[in-house]
Amino acid sequence: MDRQPILLPYGDPAFVADPFPFYRQLREDGPVRRAAIAGGLDAWLVTRYEDGLAALSDPRLSSDVRDASDPRLMEQLPVTERDSVLRNMLRADPPDHTRLRRLVSKEFTAHRVAGLEPRVQEIADRLLDRIVPDGRADLVAAYALPLPVTVIGELLGVPEGDRHAFRRWTDDLMPRGAEPPDPARTDAAWRHMRGYLTGLIGEKRVRPEDDLLSALVAARDTEGSLDEDELTAMALLLLVAGYITTVNLIGSGIAALLTHPGQMRRLRDDPALLPGAIEEFLRYDGPVDPGIARFAREDLTIAGVAVPRGATVLVASVMADRDPHRFPDPDRLDITRRDNAHLAFGHGIHYCLGAPLARLEGRVAIGTVLRRLPGLALAVEPGELRRRPGGLRGPEELPVTFAAGSAAGARDQT
Repeated sequence: MDRQPILLPYGDPAFVADPFPFYRQLREDGPVRRAAIAGGLDAWLVTRYEDGLAALSDPRLSSDVRDASDPRLMEQLPVTERDSVLRNMLRADPPDHTRLRRLVSKEFTAHRVAGLEPRVQEIADRLLDRIVPDGRADLVAAYALPLPVTVIGELLGVPEGDRHAFRRWTDDLMPRGAEPPDPARTDAAWRHMRGYLTGLIGEKRVRPEDDLLSALVAARDTEGSLDEDELTAMALLLLVAGYITTVNLIGSGIAALLTHPGQMRRLRDDPALLPGAIEEFLRYDGPVDPGIARFAREDLTIAGVAVPRGATVLVASVMADRDPHRFPDPDRLDITRRDNAHLAFGHGIHYCLGAPLARLEGRVAIGTVLRRLPGLALAVEPGELRRRPGGLRGPEELPVTFAAGSAAGARDQT
């Protein structure tokens, strides 16, 4: 491939608001395109669905950043945390990935997650109780963010008063479009997070509770199933990954309905469509942009394009999920869409462990908003919605108005 890498224009507000025409052109230009991503790093973008599906199952593509040839990838990791950051299941390959995932997989089965629904519903109602009298709110700050933070915090055993700090630290770690992470800021964020979690792990050793972190401490101390760095890395991964993409699912899903009033009316009239609607929100405007990173262990060919050993391969799920060869009329939001096997949660052995929990939270959160906030409407023009510029896609805020204090805003007592 001799063409120059294409620059993803995350500095352009029009692109950030709606990157899909640009992505559509990339997909039409070819199945694999070189692109410049954060900090000028080169990546090979896999733009089409079938190729992305195959790449995510290809053992020649590693999840371990140490298989990347570009030293800048390692340099962007915080110096003091580099070893422990690499020792979580998201960045691991078998057999370590298999061992680490097995430790927590039982907590995220569909059956176990279904048992959390009453508590998720209680949290959603409590958050809406606070805003129903006002008639306006930012549904990201007041609802889409605190709901999954509360759920994962309770599941792990993080005290309520400590959870707010994690959004600030996580924001400092997230890439912002084409700009590389600021080393001083990311190092400080990792130090704060690691220090906090080290202290919390120590408390769970002395006073274990009925939560996931206490179970992981026991696995470390009594079974030797993971070492201390892996324990901290696992706790950090579960805490951050356990909420940040779900915030974007809830925010993007509600935003999609507000900008497609016919679809919102249909969903309000028939709540049984909600599970399928969640899948369509994930396909239509997925929470990871542009996609899922892998690293070539050897020279290989993807869709007829030579990819060298050490290359960063980005399976561009946001492009693949609008591939017209897989999804008819892909740029249309259709909450009744059938056969909606999107790649928003990945594929293969790294398929998102928390997918059942994210689906439950999305369904409860969006369904409760539709039931309890009559007259829901955007408080700004659709083009004025501010979205995150790359890395993790979703609205940064979602200002809305609704009928204040309406009887319809009361909790469902059935």
